[in-house]
Amino acid sequence: MRKTPLKHKTVLLRADYNVPMQDGKIDDDFRIRSSIPTIEHLLRDGCKVVVISHLGRPDGKPNKEYSLEPVAARLAKLLGRDVRFVDACVGPKVKMAIKRAPAKSVIVLENLRFHPEEEANDPAFARQLAADSGASYFVQDGFGVVHRAHASTDAITQILPSVAGLLLEREYVQIVGAMKHPRRPLVALLGGAKVSDKIQVIDALVRVADQIIIGGAMANTFLAYHGKPVGSSKVEADQNAVLDTIYRDIDRKVSAKFRDNFLVLPTDVAVAKTIDESETRRNVSVDDVAADDKILDIGDASIERMVAALDRAQTVIWNGTLGMAELPEFAHGSARAALELAQHRTITSIIGGGDTADFVLHWDARGGESFTHVSTGGGASLELMAGEKLPGIEALLDA
Repeated sequence: MRKTPLKHKTVLLRADYNVPMQDGKIDDDFRIRSSIPTIEHLLRDGCKVVVISHLGRPDGKPNKEYSLEPVAARLAKLLGRDVRFVDACVGPKVKMAIKRAPAKSVIVLENLRFHPEEEANDPAFARQLAADSGASYFVQDGFGVVHRAHASTDAITQILPSVAGLLLEREYVQIVGAMKHPRRPLVALLGGAKVSDKIQVIDALVRVADQIIIGGAMANTFLAYHGKPVGSSKVEADQNAVLDTIYRDIDRKVSAKFRDNFLVLPTDVAVAKTIDESETRRNVSVDDVAADDKILDIGDASIERMVAALDRAQTVIWNGTLGMAELPEFAHGSARAALELAQHRTITSIIGGGDTADFVLHWDARGGESFTHVSTGGGASLELMAGEKLPGIEALLDA
């Protein structure tokens, strides 16, 4: 975007405003805040900025519950200027509203997913978006959607000259840089629920990391693989062949002698009988988990070992909370990880999107600024870490 003659042009900007909503109110405006630098840059260049996005899963038809009108209101507040909202994303109403808007205006169009053609990557719908907006250029800044080939991420790039926005550029540079050119040691913290969701990322990190620390429900699957009792905890029972492959790759890299220092599993865990806020955290060795225990966090000794590893690190990639972090009693591991990274500002800390980003943003009084980079994309950040090609980025290169 910086290298493109956008001055005084009408620009169609794809943002990712798929923000959490409750009773028509925005719970977390991180994705909206993250788009501000791009919009302000375009406004300084005298552009008329037409913003398109989706929100939720309205199944291809209009639904007031998924309207972007509250998002437009929040954007106006964050920008400190008027933002025009149009309750359509194509059609004569859109065309007239944009035509009448003065230079340096911001116009937010209604939810793209009110049209089934958006997710179908329909070229005709993309042509209509381009024509009705009157845009000369398309700026892709919705990192959270670039792993999808939709009309507003892929087909549109065949119709308008298309470039990356500042947020997309930052996401790509930070994540790819940490994976390809990290300051070492590189420590990876991996949590979340499933090994199967992160096989490609684990494979990539085995190749590039100096140490991987496993937590969350994912750790249960690894512990069960090693014959440890996991009680009534969440476990993926069909992953033994996958873990065989992971450990073979690790043995090739560091030898079997050092595998447990390279891929670090909890030695103790925090358990409870039920998943409930009233439950008290109990620490037990991984050898002493009872049949009716649920593992809900890494234990105190495992937390201290993790902290020691983070203290040595120069780069940390964190994807997946290390326990059931929505329950304060079982957020100890995730909170200590966040605290270590926030206190050691010399560490390059890359926080994956999704649940990990949600956790650190609620934990951090500075709204995520305590970390080097908090990603706005869940699936997109995982796929980029894994080295996969993302359609919405590849389309820009093609364009």
